[in-house]
Amino acid sequence: MTDRTRPAGRICPDCDGFATVKATLGGRDRHGHLRTLTLHCGTCHGTGTRTVRRARRLWQVAA
Repeated sequence: MTDRTRPAGRICPDCDGFATVKATLGGRDRHGHLRTLTLHCGTCHGTGTRTVRRARRLWQVAA
């Protein structure tokens, strides 16, 4: 008998699963490294998915 698996999370509609990106600030520091910022999706907070409960609630509001 196979083990039960959890269903896959739903992909965030705002970032399409690419929840974290690095953006350059357009320059280098005194050591020669690029200055970058790590930015996270505001909807999924960097996870790339959203919970099923939240998806269900959004569906009920739209109906």
